[in-house]
Amino acid sequence: MFDIQEALKNLPDHPGVYIMKNGEGNIIYIGKAISLKNRVRQYFQSSKSHSPKVITMVSHIEEFEYILTDSELEALILECNLIKKHRPRYNIKLKDDKQYPYIKVTVNEEYPRVFMARDVLKDGAKYFGPYTDLYAVRDTLHLVKKLYPIRSCKKDLAFGKVVDRPCLNYHIHRCIAPCLGNIDRERYMGYVRDIITLLSGKHDELIKQLKDRMIEAAESLNFERAGELRDQIGSIQKIQEKQKLENATMDDGDVIAYISTEESTCIEVFFIRGGKLLGRENFYFDYVEEDEGEMLSQFIMQFYGDREYIPKEILLQNSINEIDIIESYLSDKKGSRVQLKVPQRGEKSHLIEMARKNAEAALEQMKYKTLKEKEMGEDALEELKLILDIESTPYRLEAYDISNIQGTNPVGSMVVFEGGKPKNRDYRRFKIKTVEGPNDYASMEEVLARRFKRGIEERMELESKGGDLSKGKFSNLPDLILMDGGLGQVSIAERVLEGFGLIIPVCGMVKDDKHRTRGLIYRGEEVLIYKDSGIFKLVSKIQDEAHRVAIEYHRSLRSKGSVLSVLDGISGIGKTRRLALINHFTSVEDIKNATVEELKKAKGMNEKAAIAVYEYFREGTANAKEE
Repeated sequence: MFDIQEALKNLPDHPGVYIMKNGEGNIIYIGKAISLKNRVRQYFQSSKSHSPKVITMVSHIEEFEYILTDSELEALILECNLIKKHRPRYNIKLKDDKQYPYIKVTVNEEYPRVFMARDVLKDGAKYFGPYTDLYAVRDTLHLVKKLYPIRSCKKDLAFGKVVDRPCLNYHIHRCIAPCLGNIDRERYMGYVRDIITLLSGKHDELIKQLKDRMIEAAESLNFERAGELRDQIGSIQKIQEKQKLENATMDDGDVIAYISTEESTCIEVFFIRGGKLLGRENFYFDYVEEDEGEMLSQFIMQFYGDREYIPKEILLQNSINEIDIIESYLSDKKGSRVQLKVPQRGEKSHLIEMARKNAEAALEQMKYKTLKEKEMGEDALEELKLILDIESTPYRLEAYDISNIQGTNPVGSMVVFEGGKPKNRDYRRFKIKTVEGPNDYASMEEVLARRFKRGIEERMELESKGGDLSKGKFSNLPDLILMDGGLGQVSIAERVLEGFGLIIPVCGMVKDDKHRTRGLIYRGEEVLIYKDSGIFKLVSKIQDEAHRVAIEYHRSLRSKGSVLSVLDGISGIGKTRRLALINHFTSVEDIKNATVEELKKAKGMNEKAAIAVYEYFREGTANAKEE
């Protein structure tokens, strides 16, 4: 039995990270401290100074542990990594797995190209972004290619070297074909310099240059060239008109502001590049930490922790904890100085206020959307009760599906909706253990038997201890079960439930010939549902979600299996390193194309192991094995 008061007495006066756990041993909060002794004790002292959220969190703490670090910076980084790994309930958790697009100019090539890229590499190329609007990237690239006839191909080109016949782009005047080997490189690089000026947001500078050239061309009676330049100027001026913001006081930076209520927080980030607002992003949290500086510092560490690009200036609404340490960490990551500022007056403070107002508006919109979704979900569940003629309105719905492509790696999915909304943390995935070959009925029977056997066992255990019967991983039983399939799958579910002595309504979700939701099977008959009804939308969403989870799990198992088999023959790469490579790169192709330095970034990979992998894929043996 963990004695909290005794453990508090033995806390060291030392930097580190503390980990709070509930009665089930689950991590519910992770924090850092300059002094573990002082910080952790604060939670268990008088609650008068605590917010209601902190009081709620502390009431669930049954034990804690800590990890000592050598410095505040190490504690900061460890806290961020542990939050990402464990995703505790009471920490802010940044669900930001998007890779923002950049525009890449390959100035490291003799004849540079311009295209969209998801990753920023240290390869000598120039990167512009990040952009939050994919359409803006595509529009910009379209404009660039319309204005400047540079190449799009990936050919290895060099001045004076004929590589190939020119492609279609040359014949439609979209490329000046450096592949012919006789193109003036200085003229080509003039195009590239203009493109870089355009992407840097220096529109006025570029327009002035183009006007000078246009006048020069007109004076030389080269009216065709003057007309081309005139059209270019017009196109760039249209881009200028679309800009949402021009701010001469901030050239390259992010603006971070937020709004908090009793229930939630919205953080708004503006991305400013070249004095122009390229885009913005909203992040929503339910958080417990009473210190807004702590909340903001956690966000910054998570937000910039995985990003390749960090701006040189970040404006903040309020000061944050350990601002100097975080600034030092970001500067080291960027390779040049990064400044965190809290402007009090002037144009930069107006930017903060603009971002805060946008956060406030976004939070209101989210609240309205959540309320409407709740109302629609409740209405749909009430409608479900009526058309099925069951005693009470179902609250918890569980849906099941099997993914079994060509008989390999069969898996099952269980998705959960409560009150008409998905409850992701209750989702479960099952590897089929007892069924060989493509047998969906037998696989579904195994999944359901394992689910309800585990649920009953957990409920009995919790009951014997006087605990909450809904606190286990499977102990919370559904009010209604939805099967992805027809009468056969429903019969399987009813047989399993009967074997456990459970009485739970079971429906089958049937689809039409085009694999779209058509209706429900209940008590041996099909119940039609109207396409414009709330129940149709809910059932369609549940059916699609069950299918998605099963398919994604199946693909991940197949992908990991194929990658592991490819990596089997590499000397010095055991199971641990193979899994580390899979988790870091996600695909064989990425591992094949990685440099030694990139391979070393995978957990547990040293230089020798990285070189072994690098050389293995360049000797051709891996390709032979894959075939």
